[in-house]
Amino acid sequence: MAVQGRLADDGAPDEEASRLESLLGLHSVKGSHYAQYRGVEQRLTRVVEALDRISRALVQTGEGPETLVLSVVRAVQEHLDAEWVVFALCDGELDRTGPRHLMMGRDGTIYAFEGVHVARTPSHLPDEVLNRLNDILRNQMTRLKRPMVDDHHVHVPLHLDGRVVGGLSAWTPEHKVVDSADPVVLRILARQAAVALLNAALLEESRHQLARAEQAFAQATAQAADLAVRNTELQRTQRELSAVMRQRLVTEERERIARELHDSVTQSVLSAGVHIEVCRMESDPKTADRLEVAGRLTRNAVEQLRSVIYALNQAPSVEGLSLGEVLDELCSMHLPKELETQVRVTGRIRDLPDDIQHAVLRIAGEALFNTAVHSEANTARVDLTYLDDAVQLAVDDDGVGDPGHLRRVLRAATLGDLAGRHRGLANMAARADELGGELRIRRSRLGGVRIVVTIPAVESRRGRATPSEQEVIR
Repeated sequence: MAVQGRLADDGAPDEEASRLESLLGLHSVKGSHYAQYRGVEQRLTRVVEALDRISRALVQTGEGPETLVLSVVRAVQEHLDAEWVVFALCDGELDRTGPRHLMMGRDGTIYAFEGVHVARTPSHLPDEVLNRLNDILRNQMTRLKRPMVDDHHVHVPLHLDGRVVGGLSAWTPEHKVVDSADPVVLRILARQAAVALLNAALLEESRHQLARAEQAFAQATAQAADLAVRNTELQRTQRELSAVMRQRLVTEERERIARELHDSVTQSVLSAGVHIEVCRMESDPKTADRLEVAGRLTRNAVEQLRSVIYALNQAPSVEGLSLGEVLDELCSMHLPKELETQVRVTGRIRDLPDDIQHAVLRIAGEALFNTAVHSEANTARVDLTYLDDAVQLAVDDDGVGDPGHLRRVLRAATLGDLAGRHRGLANMAARADELGGELRIRRSRLGGVRIVVTIPAVESRRGRATPSEQEVIR
């Protein structure tokens, strides 16, 4: 087919028409132009078809690596009308993803030795196909690190982060010659496959990390639950031990008071009664009558003391009582009855370690006993204060005691100068010091003596200070 150019008014061909005919290759004088046009048109058509196949392969990315690789291999086979297409990853590369390899024949059948659900296990492969597969899998890529193009064969390596991780190869039939655009198409498809496999490997790694994190979280949750149960059991045991300890302390305090009354007070009253009876027998009638009354009062006092001693030996249970309530129970044990006692608790009440509770109760018992026996007080007040990082016990009375004298007595008792007398003050100071605390003796606002003990409510311990270091006796 020829297109005749327009003639000018003088019969010569129009110049503009001649240029157009030359560009299109349609001038009848140049018969080869039409053949070139047909060749260009065919190449453009193949490129457009290749781009369409590439785009169809790209949209398979979201369906997973296997679907994408199958789409890439199928696009290569359709583009080249290939007899065989081989895709493979080198051993040791992208270990957490797949497929590791697959092949496609001219009829579209997929072959693989493992790892591809829709593939068949090949029973026979051309030697060149099998050798190429082995070369890529075994990473024997010396001559395959660069693209290879022959008339009926094309190979492109799969590059990732500057290294070769696999390859894509195709063989065409005799009637199909590879042209210069075909390696470009394969490189685009190979790159997309490599990126998709890398993303799949990262996703698989993320899944493994997530699974490990979930497993670790489950283990941590189980451990936390177990620790919570153990902590609950520990707290219950601690409460039970504290209750037992408080019961033992109350019992021991009652026994100590009963022993003191029996060994000292009762014996003194009995001795006084004996002397009164002797004096009554040697006195005149008027004096004898008065001594008779004194003797009767003495006998009554002994009976009352025996009753009190019996009651003290019948220790009540303090199970479930708080530290403040046990202190109140201690106050009820100390004689005389004329001594009015009061217990006040302030601050945020909380459980304290057993050794601190033990020290507080021992010191309180000792201070109250001293008040009852030595101070001639009418009123005693016990203050238990829970501080942020410590617990403070204060025992006040309105008696006749002298704080300065007691500090001197404490210093002497600590140095061992009193041969066992007045050891109560030294014992109280020692108990506080063993727990990192301190004991002070001051004048009370009630008029008598104020004994203050402060003990840290944490596991801080210090060595016992020397008497010169104890602020309590300054």
